[in-house]
Amino acid sequence: MKKILIANRGEIAIRVMRTARKMGIATVAVFSEADRRSPHVKYADEAVCIGAPPSSESYLNGDKIIAVAKKNNVDAIHPGYGFLSENAEFAEAVEKQGITFIGPRSKAIKIMGSKLAAKEAVSRYNIPMVPGIDKAITDIEHAKEIAKKIGFPVLIKASAGGGGKGMRIVQAEKDLESQMKRAISEAESAFGDGSVFIEKYISSPRHIEIQVMADDHGNILHFFERECSIQRRHQKVVEEAPSSVLSDELRAEMGRAATDVARSCDYLSAGTVEFLLDADHNFYFLEMNTRLQVEHPVTELITGVDLVELQIRIARGEPINLTQEDLRINGHALELRVYAEDPYNDFLPSVGRLTGYKIPVGDGIRVDNGFEQGMEVPIFYDPMLSKLITYGQNREEAIEKMISAIGDYKVEGVETTLPFGRFVCQHDAFRSGQFDTHFVPLYFTKKALNQGLNENEEAAALIGLYAYLKDRKKLRTPN
Repeated sequence: MKKILIANRGEIAIRVMRTARKMGIATVAVFSEADRRSPHVKYADEAVCIGAPPSSESYLNGDKIIAVAKKNNVDAIHPGYGFLSENAEFAEAVEKQGITFIGPRSKAIKIMGSKLAAKEAVSRYNIPMVPGIDKAITDIEHAKEIAKKIGFPVLIKASAGGGGKGMRIVQAEKDLESQMKRAISEAESAFGDGSVFIEKYISSPRHIEIQVMADDHGNILHFFERECSIQRRHQKVVEEAPSSVLSDELRAEMGRAATDVARSCDYLSAGTVEFLLDADHNFYFLEMNTRLQVEHPVTELITGVDLVELQIRIARGEPINLTQEDLRINGHALELRVYAEDPYNDFLPSVGRLTGYKIPVGDGIRVDNGFEQGMEVPIFYDPMLSKLITYGQNREEAIEKMISAIGDYKVEGVETTLPFGRFVCQHDAFRSGQFDTHFVPLYFTKKALNQGLNENEEAAALIGLYAYLKDRKKLRTPN
């Protein structure tokens, strides 16, 4: 494998290129017209423009990406995450052209891309699942019957896709019809498939995911867990490894379940098995993401394993050169997704020019970055600027390093989630480890924010008064 095309943009494209360069592999970047001056274009050995800014005309144009790969004598394509990374048809088309797809086989992507097909596949391994139906539906009356049988509250979820789209929590029967219609409409718009399934809603859940790796020689390993419960709109913002609530026994049990999920679909490469953990520490299979995850750096830091390098080696046909017993958790890592969003305005996207941009550096600080000062944050793509990751010997050290790094991260021109990250790290619920996926609606409230602003104003006033009195004392002359 001498040359890899990275079918993605921004920080993940650079992340893959960095490992490829370390391994002596040449890289080809693809970019839209909006990304012509992006750092990933400059970092690659070669770069090719593949179309207009909209994703459908560039990063989602699989045929054009494959044509570029063939023209440039590429041996393999790494999809990163998002865009075409979980598109089974794209993976299959790459394989048919004799190009290696650095990821799972198209069959596994298809199975795990359908929540219902995934449930059917893993059911043979006695993996705990949330009570619900075993087939997709669109009929509202049928949905009412099922919901009554399961018991409210229930969760409506799109059969195809994820990211919180086509998802509705229904607390009472009177709300089911309206929420069902909304979920179906949103699923049709996002995925072209309006079918949904209904399951029992787990109150106060924690979102725990297990990193797995599988090769073509029968080896399947798990690389421990990541805690991903700090979310907005059902999407993660703060992640950490390991979780503060898993015992060694529960960690091992969830690890075994995750490798069985991979086994159920003949998995290859990197994948993540997601679970819900209830208040009594019972876990339930949620889904499998058939790609490298955004939050993979926290796993790399606590295990010392370059997951992208392992992906590439597996794609080359090499066996994983580790055993489960070789893997150990060392220290603690946190990740904050630095989005160009306004956390004080319901996390709405904040686009514009980065008039000031300076990332933090230091021991135990890692920034996977895709932007630089002077660039425009485009409206066409996910608004993530970078990932800020900190590492410490323990959780407390990692948290303190995150707070310090947030203070050293300078962004001007757009609003970001940096203040939200500081809020999380300084909150008693997070620091104590007693939190769940409801952290944002419970704690990141207008009342809490206003109280924080008032405290800041009071502190500023006291500092100002102190400075005034100090200056006055200096200027005072004797009588």
